Amino acid sequence: MIVVGGVIGAGIFLNPRIVAERTGSSEGVLIAWAIGGALALIGALCYAELGARRPQAGGAYVYLREAYGPMIAFVYGWIMLVVNYSGSEAAVSMTFATYFCSAFDLPATLIQPIAIGAIVLLTGVSYFGIKAGAMLQNALTMLKLLAVVALVVTGVFIAAPHAPVAAPQPVVISPWNFGAILMPVLFAYGGWAYINNIAGEIREPQRNLPRALVLGMLLVAACYLLANVAYLHVLGHDGLATSMAPAAEIMRGAFGDTGARAISLGIAISTFGFCNISIIGAARVFQVMGEEGLFFRAAGHINERYRSPDVALAALSGWAIVLALSGTYGQLLNYSTVGDWLGYAAAVATLFYYRRARADEAVAFRMKGFPILPLVFIVAVLCVVASNIISNPTDAGMGLVIALLGLPVYWFWSRSRRSAART
Repeated sequence: MIVVGGVIGAGIFLNPRIVAERTGSSEGVLIAWAIGGALALIGALCYAELGARRPQAGGAYVYLREAYGPMIAFVYGWIMLVVNYSGSEAAVSMTFATYFCSAFDLPATLIQPIAIGAIVLLTGVSYFGIKAGAMLQNALTMLKLLAVVALVVTGVFIAAPHAPVAAPQPVVISPWNFGAILMPVLFAYGGWAYINNIAGEIREPQRNLPRALVLGMLLVAACYLLANVAYLHVLGHDGLATSMAPAAEIMRGAFGDTGARAISLGIAISTFGFCNISIIGAARVFQVMGEEGLFFRAAGHINERYRSPDVALAALSGWAIVLALSGTYGQLLNYSTVGDWLGYAAAVATLFYYRRARADEAVAFRMKGFPILPLVFIVAVLCVVASNIISNPTDAGMGLVIALLGLPVYWFWSRSRRSAART
């Protein structure tokens, strides 16, 4: 449930239009989502072995620290705190509030207060420990899967195909726009790493974490492909490429305004579930950083009664609320998308360190296809990232600036830690 909930958010309801816009046919759309699913599954397999090797809180931060040293690990954690985790929490909470207001016909002025209320509520639930958060996550994930199933069944079996719309300009697929096609797909598939962040709180993590990653990603890929089949069956390729809300369009065509409101509520639930797992998983990274002295020491605090990282939860959610109020989260996410997938690639690359330097370790799960599959993942991610840097150098450049700003911050924390050790 955590893997599925961490991946399925709003992407499958919104990004298919972008993918169709950038491809030339229905087959191209499905191939793009299939390639994205294959890459995400390879990444999840790599993370499964990493999680089995290091079944403790912190996830990629821990792997990067052991393989590359504390500076690289800190820069990764810095980007997660300042941009990725907090920005995602702010952006998705606003998406939740937008669809919640749409479902219940509430005024747009309530979007921001509802978004902030959602962050506060979910942070409060996580304060009471992983069990409380997991129970809520299980319920939300079942509801979001129900929304996807309802969309697929309606699109394939109930809704009538629309009349063809005017075709957009033909798309020529080349190495230069292939990355632009895959980026919204990969964005929708991202999020499986959240479970590695809380590996220390999973029963029998060496066995259950790989199982959760593999089965969860297979389920997500199936949902995404079927959802796109439903979109294409009703709207066609050209209709999908011009539809701003394909899910709502399908449900409205079959059930009128009631159907559109129902899918709006489904998307609201889906994004609410993503916010929940984002808060649960992200706080564990900053708790580990604080515990190791590379962040405020207070952030390493664990609540004695509920065993939750209470200070890290408050810090992360507080910054997310600031971003939600400022309205800058959308641009931050544009800056960080490239960095997010580079982080995945860097973490996957640590497998080569573990296989070489820790070859004698007993590991409950070893991925098949090493070293070919990790290399395929790393090279594919680098190609997509390079393509996006070429096509959108401003956002990529700002992402690099944010990463470089982490270096003086690391120097400050390292110096502070050495001074504290001497005294």
